[in-house]
Amino acid sequence: MISKQTIDKIFSTIRVEEIVGEYVQLKRAGSNYKGLSPFHEEKSPSFVVSPSKQIWKDFSTGKGGTAISFLMEIENFTYPEALRHAAKKYGIEIEEDQREISEEAKNAQTEKDLLYKIHEVANTYFQEILWDDQEGRSIGLSYFKERELKDDIIKKFQLGYSPEKKNAFTAYALEKGYTKEILEKSGLSIFPENTPAGVDRFRERVIFPIHSFSGRVLGFGARILKNNVKTAKYLNSPETEIYHKSNVLYGLNQSKQAISRKNACLLVEGYMDVISLHMSGIENVVASSGTSLTTEQIKLIKRLTENVTILFDGDNAGIKASFRSIDMLLTEGMNIRVLLFPDGDDPDSFARKHPQDYVEKYIENEAMDFIDFKAEILLRDIGNDPIKKAEAIRDIVKSVSFVQNALKREVYLKEVSNKFGLSEQSLFNELDVQKQITQNQTHHVQQQQKEKTAAPKMEVVPLDQEKEDPFLYDVLFMENKLVDHMLMFGDIILKRRNDQNEEYDITVIEEILHHFEEEQYIFLVKENEIIINQVREGIQKDELRSGNFFVSFMDEEITTKVVDALIPLDELENWASRNIYPPNYGDKVADQIKGDVLLHKYRYIDYLIKETAKELDQYSSTDEVKYYELIKKITLLKQASIRLNNMIEYSPIKGIYVDRKR
Repeated sequence: MISKQTIDKIFSTIRVEEIVGEYVQLKRAGSNYKGLSPFHEEKSPSFVVSPSKQIWKDFSTGKGGTAISFLMEIENFTYPEALRHAAKKYGIEIEEDQREISEEAKNAQTEKDLLYKIHEVANTYFQEILWDDQEGRSIGLSYFKERELKDDIIKKFQLGYSPEKKNAFTAYALEKGYTKEILEKSGLSIFPENTPAGVDRFRERVIFPIHSFSGRVLGFGARILKNNVKTAKYLNSPETEIYHKSNVLYGLNQSKQAISRKNACLLVEGYMDVISLHMSGIENVVASSGTSLTTEQIKLIKRLTENVTILFDGDNAGIKASFRSIDMLLTEGMNIRVLLFPDGDDPDSFARKHPQDYVEKYIENEAMDFIDFKAEILLRDIGNDPIKKAEAIRDIVKSVSFVQNALKREVYLKEVSNKFGLSEQSLFNELDVQKQITQNQTHHVQQQQKEKTAAPKMEVVPLDQEKEDPFLYDVLFMENKLVDHMLMFGDIILKRRNDQNEEYDITVIEEILHHFEEEQYIFLVKENEIIINQVREGIQKDELRSGNFFVSFMDEEITTKVVDALIPLDELENWASRNIYPPNYGDKVADQIKGDVLLHKYRYIDYLIKETAKELDQYSSTDEVKYYELIKKITLLKQASIRLNNMIEYSPIKGIYVDRKR
């Protein structure tokens, strides 16, 4: 168990804008930051980070919380895992409470937890073999040295070696208590019928661990070093519950800060391409790891930047792959440049041949936009054949059709027009044709998917109870609003006067809490009741527990409510950028609290009148005394309602702050 002192230190040290900024491209918007939601596809940013309050809010999904809850949400961490990740990032030493872990807690580990753990164990094992074992040093480490890798780079990417013995790691893991089932599910070991002791999948190979965005080991790539063996040069982990190769980019964990800082990403093909560029000082680079580029991988890059330069080695297979990648990147709204290295070179060899400045300048000067690139490749061998030239231009226009932004499309078409001396109108006509073809293909695929999916049964979805009952809805609305005031403005001191016209001070929390207790109010929302009980407990301990206290409350519903109160929807708009300066929420907090307390009384009385009236029929013919008691109660409640109505002069049109009687 992580000690409370350590947890407090973590929360006081970490910065939500730094944690979130590793996953989302944030831009300053007034006192906050804004970006695109990492949880939901959107074009207009609705994700807000507040450095002053140390919280975030995603208005597209309704999620929100602290830096720790963000890590739990985006990385699927448990609470302790998120704390440990944050502590590691900020160099905070974890102190453990010396408590015995119960058998129930030990057995509560999920299969996913075990998969993460066995990959960490394997990663440590492969590194130890590389550095500390004679076979590892003489074979694995020697190979990396031949590739001119320095020790710091080998350690940075946690490279390793799996020994020749066919079940060396399997035996090691079994001895540590891991089961055959979890070893087999991880893909690290294979258990053929005739080999009950198991076989290491990656034996006799150098190891490239594949990390998640946050740095957890998800799987491995492994390269064989012998040339006379008839097997694949590279072997990758199979798909598991934690590893889906289409959702991962090699090197992203080591490169994400450089990509964000430079606002540009270099996209390469292989592990060594990434590692060699890092060693030369160029760190904003990731690899698709031998798979065709996927939409999920592009979205990972888009969290950090919209600018991508594709680096290819110039062979025919690489060029064809780049054409498909270009169209996918354009579809996702990315800005693309493409670079082909000279014959015989790839990013790995080129980076090792030349110093950092030369490589950076070469990429900057030689990379082309996708139109020039496709034109150079497609027109390279067609000579004066007009048919082939027309097909090449059609192929380029097809790529332009994937561009989502209309202004960008027009600019690209003008560039094609100037390059080939064609009229813009003919190119726009061809663009319409290509867009129609693309739409038809997309529609066909969607239609096939619909046919495969059974039609859902029609269901009548009932309205929420509070929406069916306007009295209940109104009192719920005001209950939530008062609790929000306590969270947002709880420690603000209000100047009030008593019946003798004497001035006294009272906090927002105390005034609203006094109102609830005076009315003997029964809370209709469970989360509000939990918050109020915590506030009462705080007052008994001479603490004012407002929003910041509840931000780190590890209850998702409580956290969501608190974040909703602390970052209202208005935070999405940066009115000052348009020279509009509306009054800030809370500018007139004293009047706001007074008016909302009165309005809550008014709504609550209406609700009680309605609830009491329901009981009349029950007692009209069975209990005359009870019946007249209820009549008297309703009469008194109605009189109170009339008095309150006169005090607040409430109307749905005027609102409660217009022409209020003093």
